[in-house]
Amino acid sequence: MSVTIYHNNRCSTSRAVLEMIRESGIEPVIVEYMKTPPTHEQMLGLLLAMDLPPRAVLRTKEKVYHSLHLDDETKTDRQILDALLAHPELIERPIVVSEKGVAICRPKTKVLDLL
Repeated sequence: MSVTIYHNNRCSTSRAVLEMIRESGIEPVIVEYMKTPPTHEQMLGLLLAMDLPPRAVLRTKEKVYHSLHLDDETKTDRQILDALLAHPELIERPIVVSEKGVAICRPKTKVLDLL
């Protein structure tokens, strides 16, 4: 089975999900999205696969969330998507992609549905 994890090593949940994937016997493709942010097309693909709007993957406790006034409900999906791409720290993590689907694995046990 092929598995990809959009991973941030500074995040304990992301590290735990990576460990769970490996413990299942799978060596995933690791995308360190803070170093290599997804392209516009990749992010759109992830959102479509999860059936989520851009706002649903925003990390609302990040400083940049407040400085960009992303809590403003009049912000369009395009504005939110642009913010996610320009500031990858705003992307909720980890996102896991497998043949069984795509999900934000919070709580970490959500990864089990994808393995």
